[in-house]
Amino acid sequence: MNLNLTLIGQSLAFIVFVFICMKFIWPHLTAALAERQKKIADGLAAADRAGKDLELAQEKATKTLREAKAEAAGIIESANKRAAQIVDEAKEQARTEGDRIKAAAQAEVEQEVNRAKEQLRSQVSVLAFAGAEKVLESSVDQAAHKDMIDKLAASL
Repeated sequence: MNLNLTLIGQSLAFIVFVFICMKFIWPHLTAALAERQKKIADGLAAADRAGKDLELAQEKATKTLREAKAEAAGIIESANKRAAQIVDEAKEQARTEGDRIKAAAQAEVEQEVNRAKEQLRSQVSVLAFAGAEKVLESSVDQAAHKDMIDKLAASL
């Protein structure tokens, strides 16, 4: 066996193998690596976009929450003002109703006082008439002296 010939044969076989690999296998490998590299880059870009979208969504949620809190505070403040207004209106109505009831009671008291005075006047006039009758020891005609009795009752 000739060592030189074996070496040359092996060298030629290796060169043919490298040429076939470079011609048929290497382009497929580089294409697969490039595709894999592109997928990884797209995945990283999508992750960055998702992170930015998440930040935007968090900011939007925070902003919406702040707006909702402000709106709720406004509604509560409005409700408190309305409640105070209703309480004030109820107090005013109660005050007005109390004044009306008080005025009605005073008018009723005045009517009762006037009735009592009239009743007293009539009783006093009857007593005065009876006293005058006894003083004069004669019968005084009540119908004839009605004007005098009315004047007496009015003066009392």
